[in-house]
Amino acid sequence: MIEFCSLFSGSSGNSLFVKSGSTRFLVDAGKNGRKVQKALAGIGQEAKDLDGILITHEHTDHISAAGVLSRRFDLPIYANGKTWEAIYNGRFNIGKLKPENIRLFENDPFVLGDLQIKAFETSHDAAAPVGFTIDDGKSRLGIATDTGIITPGMKQELPGCKLVVLESNHDTGMLETGPYPYHLKRRIAGEFGHLDNQTSAGFACDLVRGGTEHIVLAHLSRENNLPYLCYQTAENVLSSQQIKVKSDVNLEIAGRDKLGQLHTL
Repeated sequence: MIEFCSLFSGSSGNSLFVKSGSTRFLVDAGKNGRKVQKALAGIGQEAKDLDGILITHEHTDHISAAGVLSRRFDLPIYANGKTWEAIYNGRFNIGKLKPENIRLFENDPFVLGDLQIKAFETSHDAAAPVGFTIDDGKSRLGIATDTGIITPGMKQELPGCKLVVLESNHDTGMLETGPYPYHLKRRIAGEFGHLDNQTSAGFACDLVRGGTEHIVLAHLSRENNLPYLCYQTAENVLSSQQIKVKSDVNLEIAGRDKLGQLHTL
């Protein structure tokens, strides 16, 4: 049985909590350590009980608390080789860690406690960004944010996941008419940027047809999206494909600074 909760999600910080049996870990830790600990306490968990932190990519909104938490609670951090290289050779350094707490993975499945983890490629302006599937042998959880396109890895790995955390970053119209400079708008809307609401909703239809029962729309832009607009777009697109929200699939918007629902898969 997998338990899952979004602690916070968005450009100001991202962190997801996963539990199965005696195994507990975070996917990303993108606010300060105090805020991560407070969010965990809100669902009755403590950072000292974590078995590690999985990192999707090296951007600050995904790793800023990782080093602090690792040193404070002796936690291993899992990332692929190119991401570790970017962390230590770039501007996203998380500080010195115990060598035994630097854990490397590539795109082959690996085991963390009671769970099998599989990383797959996403498409973002980072060294080697990934999403994850997390499998307890009975149910699978899928996580895919910070991607400008629906990648082959997403198409291959996410169908069949009972719950999927899926990026729905921006509304195209809001981005086009918003305050960002042109180069930033191009970056966000590009292949290595972020998914827009419409594209995310289209892929959500494929996921539901593949067996997904819960979709958490995540990493919403503060400036270029609105929770109700994100939700309504997804609901409209799903409805156009004869997929009914609540009866065929449950939708949730991951909060920027608010705990999400605690799901049991």
